[in-house]
Amino acid sequence: MEKVLALKGSKKLLNAWAFYDWANSVYSLVISSAIFPIFYGALFRVAEIEKVTILGGEIARAPLISYVTSLAFVFIAIITPLVSGIADYLGNKKIFLQFFCYLGALSCIGLYWFSLENIYFGLTCYFFGLVGFWVSFAINNSYLPDIAFPEQQDGISAKGFSLGYVGSVILLVFNLAMVMQPAVFGITDSGGEVAEVKAMKYSFISVGIWWILFSQYTFLHLPKGYKKEGARTNIVLNGFKELKSVWKQLGAETQLKRYLGAFFVYSMAVQTIMLIATYFGEEEINWGTDSERTTGLIISILVIQIVAIFGATITARASKSYGNIKTLIVINLIWMLLCIYAYFLQTPMDFYIAAGFVGVVMGGIQALSRSTYSKFLPETTDTTSFFSFYDVAEKIGIVIGTFLYGAVAQLTGSMRNSTIFLGLFFLVGMFLLTRVNKKSR
Repeated sequence: MEKVLALKGSKKLLNAWAFYDWANSVYSLVISSAIFPIFYGALFRVAEIEKVTILGGEIARAPLISYVTSLAFVFIAIITPLVSGIADYLGNKKIFLQFFCYLGALSCIGLYWFSLENIYFGLTCYFFGLVGFWVSFAINNSYLPDIAFPEQQDGISAKGFSLGYVGSVILLVFNLAMVMQPAVFGITDSGGEVAEVKAMKYSFISVGIWWILFSQYTFLHLPKGYKKEGARTNIVLNGFKELKSVWKQLGAETQLKRYLGAFFVYSMAVQTIMLIATYFGEEEINWGTDSERTTGLIISILVIQIVAIFGATITARASKSYGNIKTLIVINLIWMLLCIYAYFLQTPMDFYIAAGFVGVVMGGIQALSRSTYSKFLPETTDTTSFFSFYDVAEKIGIVIGTFLYGAVAQLTGSMRNSTIFLGLFFLVGMFLLTRVNKKSR
């Protein structure tokens, strides 16, 4: 911990921490948002089927990937506190950051062999890609109060997200060039597989290599972490005990407790939108041909990423002038209006406009939420447990949000109705945020 204290606030340490967003954000863009959803749909379209047999039963492609995603987030919510407890015992959370980074990156490379014939292997790689990304992201978040002083946290958090957007856009543009012009890269039809699909598979390898390569700068400069006293017994259950301890401490931390309640509600909607936006656009927008659909969806995602670079920076500046909570309330209002607008989307241009506004608020709400939580933490060296609690709350919210989104869509027969439902979460989130700075009686 002495090394952490000695380096805290230094430019080199702050940049090394922020640079992990550059390394791992290519996963959330290329795998979660852009190339993989299109690749996954193409596999079924080429095979001219909508269902596969899994564990003896038939299941459609959309519910299948949704169930695997939900299961992954349940696993993430369980394993995060386990990792926290063991990290406390070892006094070395960097080793876990490295492990889950490599797990996620190698799983991305494994997606190269994703096929309907190897569906179990492919889904396993997809599952552990999610696990590797989100758990390593949680561990990296827990470093924020260790490496930055309160007055630095909004800026460096926004810088991390901005770096992530820049890096992921660079790789996506390269991957997009491969998919649209595979012959230029020497990729041709072979073995019954079209060149465009092969190019998508190569993009999965590029994500894994990028993630491993650029994370080395972060690993070089980040300290190991803090060894917590009294963490030598019940190592496996210690993380859950720490969550219970954090929960008890919230009773005396009124502002933190109120903020977490608001965050849980609006983050549920934000993360759900980020996970299903591509699927919504693919199904609900009148693109025309399959080629126009692929190009249009990728352009939309690029618009979101490019605008988000500026959105995160603008939000950080707004928080300095108006405060974190007031800024978050305004961002929630914009999200709510976007959900209402999404109900009426019909044309590609409608979708592009929505994508632009989503970019403005997407990076801002993520970066500011992270730094705001860090600012509300009590004086403690146990940042891992507090951020573990933060991330477990977020993941439980994702499980609930995605389930409710799917349930509303299934019951009403339209994904559009689900967007209105998500808008209600932002409305509630705004109300809860107005209570954060009120004095408790």
